[in-house]
Amino acid sequence: MADRGVDMLALPKEVKDQLAELDLELSEGDITQKGYEKKRTKLLLPFFIHTPVEAPPPAYDAQAPGPSNASGSTHANAHTQAPPPSSSSRYRDRRSRRPHRSGGTRDDRYRSDIHTEAVQAALAKHKEEKMALPMPTKRRSTYVQSPINNCTPPGSVGLTPSNQPDCFYFLRNSLHSSSSSEDEGALLRQSSVGAGLGAPAPSSLLQPSSLQSPDSWINRSVQGSSTSSSASSASSTLSHGESKPQPSQTQAQPQYKPQYQPQYQPQYQPQYQPQYQSQLQPQSQPQHPAIADMLAQARIGLSENSGPPPDVLAAAPQARGSSHVDRPNNPPVVRGMSRGQSRSSMMETADGVPVNSRVSTKIQQLLNTLKRPKRPPLSEFFVDDQEEIVEVPQPDPNTPRPEGRQIIPVKGEPLGVVSNWPPALQAALARWGATQGKSPALTALDITGKSLYTLTYGKLWSRSVKLAYTLLNKLGPKNEQVLKPGDRVALVYPNSDPGMFWVAFYGCLLAEVIPVPIEVPLSRKDAGSSQVGFLLGSCGVTLALTSEICLKGLPKTPTGEILQFKGWPQLKWVVTDSKYLTKPGKDWQPHIPTANTDPAYIEYKASKEGTVMGVAVSKVAMLTHCQALTQACNYCEGETLVNVLDFKKDMGLWHGVLTSVMNRIHTISVPYAVMKACPLSWVQRVHIHKARVALVKCRDLHWAMMAHREQRDTSLASLRMLIVADGANPWSVSSCDAFLNVFQIHGLKPEVICPCATSPEAMTVAIRRPGVPGTPLPARAILSMGGLSHGVIRVNTEDKNSALTVQDVGHVMPGALMCIVKPEGPPQLCKTDEIGEIVVNSRAGGNMYYGLPGVTKNTFEVIPVNALGAPIGEIPFVRSGLLGFVGPGSLIFVVGKNEGLLMVSGRRHNADDLVATALAVEPVKTVYRGRIAVFSVTVFYDERIVVVAEQRPDASEEDSFQWMSRVLQAIDSIHQVGLYCLALVPANTLPKTHLGGIHIFETKQHFLDGNLHPCNILMCPHTCVTNLPKPRQKQPVGVGPASIMVGNLVAGKRIAQAAGRDLGMIEDQDLIRKLRMWPTMMHQFLSEALQWRAQTDPDHCLYVLLNAKGVAVSTATCVQLHKRAEKIAAALTEKGSINTGDNVVLLYPPGIDLIASFYGCLYAGCVPVTVRPPHPQNLAATLPTVRMIIDVSKAACILTTQNLMRILRSKEAAATLNIKTWPTIIDTDDLPRHRPPTIYKPPTAEMIAYLDFSVSTTGMLTGVKISHSAVSALCRSIKLQCELYSSRQIAICLDPYCGLGFVLWCLASVYSGHQSILIPPMELESCLPLWLSTLSQYRIRDTFCSYSVMELCTKGIGTQTEILKARGLNLSCVRSCVVIAEERPRLALTMSFSKLFKDLGLSPRAVSTAFGSRVNLAICMQGTTGPDPSTVYVDMKSLRHDRVRLVERGAPQSLPLMESGKILPGVRVIIVNPETRGPLGDSHLGEIWINSPHSASGYYTIYGEESLQADHFNTKLSFGDPTTLWARTGYLGFVKRTELLDAAGHRHDALFVVGSLDETLELRGLRYHPIDIEISVSRAHRSIAESAVFTWTNLLVVVAELCGSEQDALDLVPLVTNVVLEEHHLIVGVVVIVDPGVIPINSRGEKQRMHLRDSFLADQLDPIYVAYNM
Repeated sequence: MADRGVDMLALPKEVKDQLAELDLELSEGDITQKGYEKKRTKLLLPFFIHTPVEAPPPAYDAQAPGPSNASGSTHANAHTQAPPPSSSSRYRDRRSRRPHRSGGTRDDRYRSDIHTEAVQAALAKHKEEKMALPMPTKRRSTYVQSPINNCTPPGSVGLTPSNQPDCFYFLRNSLHSSSSSEDEGALLRQSSVGAGLGAPAPSSLLQPSSLQSPDSWINRSVQGSSTSSSASSASSTLSHGESKPQPSQTQAQPQYKPQYQPQYQPQYQPQYQPQYQSQLQPQSQPQHPAIADMLAQARIGLSENSGPPPDVLAAAPQARGSSHVDRPNNPPVVRGMSRGQSRSSMMETADGVPVNSRVSTKIQQLLNTLKRPKRPPLSEFFVDDQEEIVEVPQPDPNTPRPEGRQIIPVKGEPLGVVSNWPPALQAALARWGATQGKSPALTALDITGKSLYTLTYGKLWSRSVKLAYTLLNKLGPKNEQVLKPGDRVALVYPNSDPGMFWVAFYGCLLAEVIPVPIEVPLSRKDAGSSQVGFLLGSCGVTLALTSEICLKGLPKTPTGEILQFKGWPQLKWVVTDSKYLTKPGKDWQPHIPTANTDPAYIEYKASKEGTVMGVAVSKVAMLTHCQALTQACNYCEGETLVNVLDFKKDMGLWHGVLTSVMNRIHTISVPYAVMKACPLSWVQRVHIHKARVALVKCRDLHWAMMAHREQRDTSLASLRMLIVADGANPWSVSSCDAFLNVFQIHGLKPEVICPCATSPEAMTVAIRRPGVPGTPLPARAILSMGGLSHGVIRVNTEDKNSALTVQDVGHVMPGALMCIVKPEGPPQLCKTDEIGEIVVNSRAGGNMYYGLPGVTKNTFEVIPVNALGAPIGEIPFVRSGLLGFVGPGSLIFVVGKNEGLLMVSGRRHNADDLVATALAVEPVKTVYRGRIAVFSVTVFYDERIVVVAEQRPDASEEDSFQWMSRVLQAIDSIHQVGLYCLALVPANTLPKTHLGGIHIFETKQHFLDGNLHPCNILMCPHTCVTNLPKPRQKQPVGVGPASIMVGNLVAGKRIAQAAGRDLGMIEDQDLIRKLRMWPTMMHQFLSEALQWRAQTDPDHCLYVLLNAKGVAVSTATCVQLHKRAEKIAAALTEKGSINTGDNVVLLYPPGIDLIASFYGCLYAGCVPVTVRPPHPQNLAATLPTVRMIIDVSKAACILTTQNLMRILRSKEAAATLNIKTWPTIIDTDDLPRHRPPTIYKPPTAEMIAYLDFSVSTTGMLTGVKISHSAVSALCRSIKLQCELYSSRQIAICLDPYCGLGFVLWCLASVYSGHQSILIPPMELESCLPLWLSTLSQYRIRDTFCSYSVMELCTKGIGTQTEILKARGLNLSCVRSCVVIAEERPRLALTMSFSKLFKDLGLSPRAVSTAFGSRVNLAICMQGTTGPDPSTVYVDMKSLRHDRVRLVERGAPQSLPLMESGKILPGVRVIIVNPETRGPLGDSHLGEIWINSPHSASGYYTIYGEESLQADHFNTKLSFGDPTTLWARTGYLGFVKRTELLDAAGHRHDALFVVGSLDETLELRGLRYHPIDIEISVSRAHRSIAESAVFTWTNLLVVVAELCGSEQDALDLVPLVTNVVLEEHHLIVGVVVIVDPGVIPINSRGEKQRMHLRDSFLADQLDPIYVAYNM
């Protein structure tokens, strides 16, 4: 744009007008951006100030630095020598060809040049600060628009057309077809924020990247910033020019400067980019400092007390380190990026692991923005550990306070008594109808603004009488009266038909029924439709009057019935057109009583909460109000009044329908539709009819100004009063001034402008009386916005930027008494310099909210009290809902409305003021027609401000983001308040009121429900949430004198310990032989147990394997299993040349081969290692894990099937890793016929039986050593707990590769002799009911499954129980269904499962959980005996402080925890403080330590880190019992003694697992469990399928899977932020929205959060949207 070098303030008025007209055309889409810039450049060319500049940057659509200096200067000269445009005659000609400018332009009601300049000045202050905001990342498909010109690389400084690639040059030409000479030379298109607003823009203020000279780009790369492609425009526009570092910073942080530079990579690269990418990359890429170094300098400004960031990527022990696949230094090209980019934006994490920095750089930018101090600078809130989260802040001593005396009520002039005033309004109509029948009452206009019909007083009277007669006598069958006097009737008439409405309104008055005018419903989905239904219901309306045309236009059902609108009562529709009315007989006359206190009509009013209520106005109030208006406005008989307002309510009704009839005034009604087509129509009507009074809103003044050149010969000299209905809006003053400025030459006199203040409850509160010509106009008040926010009046002298200019609304109405009271709390009188709510006592006001006595009392019966709380009198006042004060000379000033009041941190802000500020930040390129909504939502104990604007269809992402970030700054500077959320929605999508405005309440509801569907969103919780509790300071730990042990007590509490029953070995050998029990003491080895079973009971079937159809595909008896194991042992010794003690990897799908191979290894003296086979369709992701376990376990050989062997040696595998280095692979499908010479027996039971490898949820690969003695102890323990013996059958639907799943699948049956029915979980994917139908078919009593299996059934067949029941599925046989897991019990899932399948006979007591860990595979399991699992509710706040506080069910912030099953026989559990290693008391949270014969022997690591092993497996308490060796599980939990009794009759000790220590998030000094935050997030919106959280550099990152449509993606961002703040008192740093299935989940159904984090930081998630919360 061409306004650098142009003094916008010095432009002639005509040019300014033409520029404004151009802006208007652009905002309405009547002109393209290109045409706009072209014309604008031509207009501004003669006023261009020539300053010596180094070659101006080229104007490739104001985005890309383009040609070299030489060519640039030539173009510049050519341009400056272009002939100046001729005078604006050609411009006027074009204008005259467009007579009907659309009126729906940008909302200029809030426009004020002074305020615009203030906003620009405030933004200019920011230019010294360097703030690179990270722009959100969007996937291309989600784009509403992504114009190509946004993607121009900044690296193209020296790119001239000669060396550009063809595709780039073609693109450039297609954007600017350079045929016109004016456009070719248009080198001056440079943007400024004041464009179109008449404010000069500081040269370095937020310029788009292309506007900076080439030097600045060179400086940038020298300073070490990333110049990666397309990182430019948005981030550099947000960096406010080059900052001047403060001296202190410069000295302290010499290397820190580059981190402010924008380094992010937007994900929306155009498809043509990679072809010329390489040419644009600078030769050498600067090195970025490691994030750890950056963080050392950049302490996050969340609070001065926040601890150091958690070392999220600390150097792990060897086993964990090996779990990370080494990433190459040049990561693979990721979708949406070119290789050059990913290399240029590499960074290192804290421990030197390179990650792709597009994400982490944005996070770094986010950290930088968070360094800025928060405002307002309130003292920190105090935290009471037990009860209160947040306390009220200490008041700031510098807060301005009211200092004046108490206000004295202001009295209006007495209401005069005029002899010919009628006794009732109907009487006036009767009089004029009889005596002045030909006199015109109403003229209605058609859509073109021409006169449609005129209704005379005679016609109005006769038709009203006909309607009254019809209503009372002709609606029902003969002699049956449907309506009685006092009944309420809805009036449903369109704005274009005032005549029908007048007749209906007066007909109702004459029939003494109460009219309730409402808007015409357009569809079932009308904004606020159900609220109108509430109004009709509360008023008891059953009948609706309408016109024939309107009735035909109402939405109908397919049968032709009128649609039943949402929330509406059943209505009878009556058409009131003359032809349907009955003329009364000569003897029938309507009854016209003297005005009394009965309701005359009901006017609807929407509250701030969206409720629509009916304000009842009595007959006497209606009449008195007309008299007061007549006196105040000095109405005379026979005057003409032009009414542009809605005639159904408010001023349009009071002046245009009621007072006009009382005074026999001729009203010309100008409908809204006419105003849209011909904005000047009302001015023309004033001119044509020589009208004395006009009734308008600021909107109408603006529209008339926009179009005024179309009609040169209009005259407004006849007007004596121009009543501005919304004059109470503080921003009306600029509209009035601008209108006067334009129309003074058309005869408009300054003193005729009469602003007034009204409300539905108090009716007219004040109106400025028409002035006497020549007298000075009333003075304005220039108030400090800071003072206003504290509710006090301070004249603004210092900071001109935050001033509000307010005009008066005249004096109090005649006969009224008015005072100002505090808006909140009791109605205490304000002081003279205090802002409060205006309350009025008058006969001319509303009486009540009809049908709502409770709300009525608080509004219509207010008795003000003095400072001591004593009532000042007995007369009741009515609250007007207007906020204001009484100025000098008893003039009333209004500064806002209650419904627009936002109370943030104890300060008041007016929604209109914020809209005005937002609009002053050049909205032309971004905001569609100035449509902006501002409201507040309550989040975390305070109101938070939300700004929602409609975005122009052609606005680019970067323009929008730039506008949003500048609105933040402007509102922060001018109003000293932070915005919580700024959202841009597509044009025309916000819910509308009937006259086209934004329906604020519905918009707010859409926002809270997640139905707003924004196309851009910016959340700023870090800035505006200032009431978070103080971060917890951890006290140093140590074993002090308080740790006193007395027997089993710790400092007065029972020690938190529990134990399962004894394993109880049988000593008597004779008894063993007699009972035919296999000898536990003699056979300590599972291999011997199998041999013994093969001898004693060879044909007993141990295993049955089912396929997806439920058919047994293979079985294994004791002898079959033994013989197959022997053959495998022979193969190992022959083919594998294996030595005793070698590790052998078993790579099998779930089945009997896996079990046979395991025993084959034991027979051969090898150590088996079970590994999940790679997924054939996803080798690239799954094969490296297999390889890693093979390498870490140093396996000598691999046992597998033919199929898997082919996969391991396939080309696809070779593409992922080196297949030549596999150890020996033995295919067990082809085995030798003979047996091994001997079966190996270990010399001692302490030798390793097998290795158990598993990847934990934190991404750590751990292998543990399980000894032979541990195996037999574990099997015996499970046998006793679950009462397993040879005649029993159990069903197992688990993965058999590690943990308790492997034990149950491979070991338990051989030990106990029971039959195991094996169901591979992957078979459920093709047949969901497989597991449940197996339970039913085989009448299984005990079954074991994983959470993923249970979830699959719940989600997949939970709704099909009726079908399953019909198929004969019956689960009443199931006695115990145990979920095998290494986590806190998922109570919600187990309860859902129980409830859903209850209909199939599943007992609610059957479902329970088991708990194991790496150090001990089975700690708890719900057995067949003993009490049911108990559930407790704990306080989440205490849990974060590492304490347990039990609360009642349903208590706020309560978390239900279920016991993890009964402790297994032989297991002892104690709860220990993980830092002091001392035992804790009952119901205290600590680490769970285990002592058990079946604990693992230690970690299996390559070098055997003894210290780690000793720490986890052989630990002693620091005091108490120093001899026992314990194993540390790494899980937090507590033990609680319950009232239940166990089998031995003792009170039962329940173990509750809370979560893994490794997974907990340390934030603000508190400990959070990810699952708790994830449960809250998943509840936030119906479209969130799954979520996961992790931390990165002290920021909380939330990843949510979107199961709805992609347009819901951005709706989730505020909802996720809200719920985490509300329930967990944490601010979310980054919200990532991804597709379903992106969050990695392991076979046990546990989320792999660290894998997710690594993928996010490596930018491998392909997210739908990434939002960086400010």
